[in-house]
Formats: sequence, structure tokens, C-alpha cells
Amino acid sequence: MPSILHTIFALPLRGLTWLGGQGTRAVAAVAFIAVAVPPLGALLRPYVTEAIFLLLCISFIRVDLMALYGHLRRPALVAAATAWTTIGVPLIVGLIAHATGLTSHSPGLALALMLQGMASPMMASPALAALMGLDATLVLVTLVTSTALVPFTASLFAGLFLGDMLSISPPTLGLKLLGILAASLLAATVIRWIFGAKAIQRQKRPIDGFNIIILLVFASAVMGDVASDLMSQPMFTIGLALLSFAIYFTLLAITTLLFRRIGTERALALGLMVSQRNLGLMLAATAGALPPATWLYFAMTQFPIHLAPYMLMPIARRLTARSDTSSAAAANGTTKQSS
Repeated sequence: MPSILHTIFALPLRGLTWLGGQGTRAVAAVAFIAVAVPPLGALLRPYVTEAIFLLLCISFIRVDLMALYGHLRRPALVAAATAWTTIGVPLIVGLIAHATGLTSHSPGLALALMLQGMASPMMASPALAALMGLDATLVLVTLVTSTALVPFTASLFAGLFLGDMLSISPPTLGLKLLGILAASLLAATVIRWIFGAKAIQRQKRPIDGFNIIILLVFASAVMGDVASDLMSQPMFTIGLALLSFAIYFTLLAITTLLFRRIGTERALALGLMVSQRNLGLMLAATAGALPPATWLYFAMTQFPIHLAPYMLMPIARRLTARSDTSSAAAANGTTKQSS
């Protein structure tokens, strides 16, 4: 009997380990599978809130507390990055939406852009940064601080810019965000206490694989209608896809330029974090009660979120290689001086 049980559990574990080893390729494949199999979206849409909760739990489980404390000793950089992603981005998006008249001409799209701007970075951002060889700990600590603030900043900006476009009041939005984040943090803390940080670290690959499966559940739920929307309104759908890519890479480029003084590699890591907005958290907080245009834009944002890390891998590798070469040269110079 023990051998049978071992075999039963070993096969899924092996599969998750293999899936977790696929890295950014698996993340990119998720978007295409979600669009290619519409019935999967219809089946999984009722579970989008649970998928978001599990993604949050997995991210909190993997928080490296020692790395977190280390970065908190240098609060200026973390504070600047947190202020940019939680205050700078939504403020600029809100001002542009109102200045261009988007809130009156296309309220569904304006709502989508504001929710995207108000959202905290994706909880998977540190894992994606690590997969690309970038500074994941800086991303992690900024993610934690900005996520802690988002219930308050989202409520503030919703009151300033959204008016009656949102089906719930700004304070209710803030309270729901706070409740989701607090519940996932509590669940993650209990899991870490039961299994221990070392065991979680040992099972990194299977956890990565499980994370990708949950990403597929979320992406399928959000992107299940993309194929039908493309057939019924092709120009509008393609336009939203292009807009989502443009916003993603604009946020990436601006953030990288703003923080270039800390080094291009670390600035790119922050750019990746800022451009990966946690729209799932906003979907959970609003219970999916959003206009069709908002849903469609959210679906389109999954393409750059899933494809960009794979597309940016060559750049990240060059930057990390250059950083390693510089570090080796500096070490050699120090050795020569001491001798």
C-alpha cells in the first residue's frame, strides 16, 4: 500500500516539477491555451476569485524574510519605487483619461485603465524576475510595500477619478482589497508555519508548476471570450490588444529610465514589476461586476503579461552577463591591489 500511494503522489509531483522547469515558456503558453480552448474559460470563470487567492497565497508563502529585512534597511529606494507604482502611475493614468475625454467617450475602457493603474504589481513579479535572472529581492520588497498600501491608494483614486463608473463605493473597494490580502497572508503564514521555509524552498519547482496551473485557470477565466470577440468585433479587439502592449512597454521603459541610476539590470527588474499589474486582485474586489469593454481589455492585458518576460529574456541575459563580468573584473582588480 505505501508503494502504491508513493506512486500515485510521485507522478503528479514529477509533472509539476517538469512544468515548473519550463519557466517563461510555460508562462507564455498559458495565454495561447486560454484563447485556443474557449470552453475551458466558461468552465473556470466561476473560480477566478479562488485562483487569485491561491496565486496570492503562493507568492506570500515564498517571501524570503531575510532578503525582505535586508532591503528594508535601505528604505529610500523602496519608498521611491513604491510611491511611483502606487501613486505616480494611477495619478498619471487618471489625469490622461480625463484630459482626453476618455471617461465620457468610452467609460468602460476608462474604468479598465484606471483599475489597471490603481492595481498593485502582480504577485508573480518576483518569480518572473528570478526566472529572467534579475534582482528578485528588490522586486519582492517593493511588491510587499505597494501591496500593503493599495487598499488605501485604490480607494483614494477611485474616489477621485471613477465617480459612479464603479459598481461599488471606493471605501468598499478598499475594504475588499484589504480583506483579500489579509486572508491570503494569513493562509500563507499558517502554511509556512506547518511546513517550514526550508521545505518550501526544496519544493520550488513543483510550486512553480502549481503556480503555472493556477495562472492557466485565471487566464482561461479572463480570456475565454477573446476568440468570439475577435470574430464579432475584430478592429476593436485588435486595437485593445495593441493598446495593452503599448501601455505595458511604456510603463516598463519609463520605470527603467526613472531608476537607471541604480543600474540598468535592477531598473529593468522594477520596470517589469510596475508593468505587471495585478488586475486579478481588482476583479476579485469588484466580484467581476464590470462592463464588457473592461473585461475585454483585461483579457488583452494577459498577452503582454505572459509574453513579455519571454520576449525580454535575451535583454535580461545580456544585462546579467555584463553585470557578472563587471563584478569579476572588480574582484580581480581588488585582488591585484591587495597582492
